[in-house]
Amino acid sequence: MQIAQKNFYKKLLGRVGEKKACTFLKNNGYKILETNYRTPFGEIDIIVEIEGVTVFVEVKTRSNENYGFPCEAVDSRKQEKYYKIATYYLQRSKKTDSQCRFDVIEIEDGQINHILNAFSM
Repeated sequence: MQIAQKNFYKKLLGRVGEKKACTFLKNNGYKILETNYRTPFGEIDIIVEIEGVTVFVEVKTRSNENYGFPCEAVDSRKQEKYYKIATYYLQRSKKTDSQCRFDVIEIEDGQINHILNAFSM
């Protein structure tokens, strides 16, 4: 498979995973606030709210385990980036007093694993 095809497939797989994650979250009582939220620090896949808690969700989709478990891709460097994104979002939306958490949703072979409080800062 050529590089352009691989990149297209990865992006498509990621977008399909994000849509599945949004449906899963809605079905479980979460209110979608933002998707693909971009900041000067980077992007987070989904921002939701449930019971007054703002939740920043990173979605990791894999078609197999050749590169490890999906959640392993959220290393300490990425966690720091997501913290900066969250701080930016909370300041912009005037929710600095709001409780927040960081979740990861793994999607592998169509199965969803929602990891609550996947990391904290």
